[in-house]
Amino acid sequence: MLKTLHSALEVLKMFTREKPKWGGRELANEMQMNHTKIYRILETLENNNFLFKDPATKKYSLGFAVWELGTVMYEGLNVKQLIRPILKELSRQTGESVFLTLLDKEEAVTLDVLEPENKVKFSVSVGSRAPLYVGASYRSILAYLDEETIDRILTPERLIKYTNDTMTDPDELRAELDKIRQQGWSRSQSEYTEDIIAIAVPLFSNKGIIGSITVSGPVYRMQDEKIMNYLSLLIEARNEVAEVIDKYQLQLNSSN
Repeated sequence: MLKTLHSALEVLKMFTREKPKWGGRELANEMQMNHTKIYRILETLENNNFLFKDPATKKYSLGFAVWELGTVMYEGLNVKQLIRPILKELSRQTGESVFLTLLDKEEAVTLDVLEPENKVKFSVSVGSRAPLYVGASYRSILAYLDEETIDRILTPERLIKYTNDTMTDPDELRAELDKIRQQGWSRSQSEYTEDIIAIAVPLFSNKGIIGSITVSGPVYRMQDEKIMNYLSLLIEARNEVAEVIDKYQLQLNSSN
């Protein structure tokens, strides 16, 4: 019984984007299965709406039962379950803290945090908010917003110093945003938290900028040579996250 169930699941997995339709004999030959057995499986799956048989071509394609299960799965998707393993691996590779930050109106909110074990670290709590001009995580988002929004955020009265190193000069900040757009990443030191260096890359979806991913650690551990090595890992992780977002059509927001 379990062997038959296994075979039926293997048959379903043959229906992919690259090959969404199969004839019975074609499928049997491809899977090197007995023709009689494959037709019994196809008939059972069709009777339960997991497959649909075209009356004209006699070819099979996925049925509505698969779509219904997929809908249930999609509605129950946990964004963190899909993205966290990527961030966790980045933290393991760098040995530093990793943050996933999302754009929420004219602020940034921390969606997820991965911190190294057995190391001096600093904590940024999930759900914490910050203005978009302060530090690498946030400016790497701000750099890709429209000019009207940037003008509004860089209004002098909104630019508050969190440390002695916080950038609050609008012209200096605009020059920094230009630099971020040119090189594709951002770096900051001690702007939001003393003695901390952060590097961040913007995160995009098909709708534009949605957030950033950051690697951050204390100054004494974040030497220039390490930062350049971390940057390549950071970009690779960002691309993986973007691929997951695109594949599952995820809508990231602060409530995830």
